[in-house]
Amino acid sequence: MQIYLDYSATTPTRPEAIAAMQMAMTQHWGNASSLHHWGNRAATALERSRLQVAGLINALSSETVVFTASGSEADNLAVLGVAGQFSQPQHLIISTVEHSAVAEPARQLETRGWQVTRLPVDRRGAVSPEQLKHALQDNTVLVSIIYGQSEVGTLQPIAELGAIAQAHGALFHTDAVQVAGRLPIDVQTLPVDLLSLSSHKIYGPQGAGALYIKPGTPSLSAIVSGGGQERGLRSGTQAIPTIVGFGVAAELAAAEMPTETLRLIHLRDRLFALLSDVDELSPTGDPRHRLPHHVSFCLPYGEITGKTLVRQMNLAGIGISAGSACHSGQLSPSPILQAMGYGDRPATSGIRLTLGRQTTAADIDWTALVLKQVLARALPAVSPLPV
Repeated sequence: MQIYLDYSATTPTRPEAIAAMQMAMTQHWGNASSLHHWGNRAATALERSRLQVAGLINALSSETVVFTASGSEADNLAVLGVAGQFSQPQHLIISTVEHSAVAEPARQLETRGWQVTRLPVDRRGAVSPEQLKHALQDNTVLVSIIYGQSEVGTLQPIAELGAIAQAHGALFHTDAVQVAGRLPIDVQTLPVDLLSLSSHKIYGPQGAGALYIKPGTPSLSAIVSGGGQERGLRSGTQAIPTIVGFGVAAELAAAEMPTETLRLIHLRDRLFALLSDVDELSPTGDPRHRLPHHVSFCLPYGEITGKTLVRQMNLAGIGISAGSACHSGQLSPSPILQAMGYGDRPATSGIRLTLGRQTTAADIDWTALVLKQVLARALPAVSPLPV
């Protein structure tokens, strides 16, 4: 029996998206920038996909969606694209629990003289709106706060944070890669200027992402220059089959969300409940304001790392993650858990179990049983370290 519980890392491409991609590869293979029949067919498929992705977040105009090669590139375009409009360094605000696709561009800007404020988070991983208010400066040009934290599942108060930033006159960006397709996003009411999406988190193919740019937002600087595609912000011939798969996945995610989100919440809470009697597991993240598919824990024993548990669960046929997938190859403490106040040793023991379309109640029950058995075999008889 094999159970995949790492849907926050990536999702299997759904059959409908694969079928649409196969059709695109055989019938819409032209260059969308070409003016002839073959180019027009590709351009039509491209714009249909743009409408589908726009529909997922209730963007009224498809022109607000710029396709990229990934959610990470969309994050980079948001941060560096805003920064590139200024000849002199300005002030940028992010949180201490950002994805590296935001944290690293911010670090790069810092080396160029930009001032970067990293807002702390509480034990749940949440940013305080009051701290954002106090951090804003006259030269703050961008605030970028992640919507749903991939490692611990915490949902940030994006509506409140965005309203504060915009009232101050700063642009507001959010990485919504983990939220899109799992919770409703309405950019007509959500105070965001820029919002990042990723295809492979919503059962589309890997290799496609998008950045929503609110109408009226000042022009961004391109980070990929050349042919002028994607409003001049992302040059390069568009990968039509990949984008088509993204569009189909986005449309289906929007249609299925009302029922699928409730199903995932039920399974998520079931797994938390089944593991609630395991003293060695300490839940991480916000228990209430949380991604619907996300379960995460920290082990307060320094002798066992999250990576060890991932290996043991894999031997039992169950795929989970040691914290964020982008850091799962490292033995160093999780910077996300450290930012939340966990010590170095507990911060190496974080595990994440994320659920998806193929997850069943039987999968949840079996996973809880196996994890308890793995912990019983692996944990030495030692006193827990403070978390």
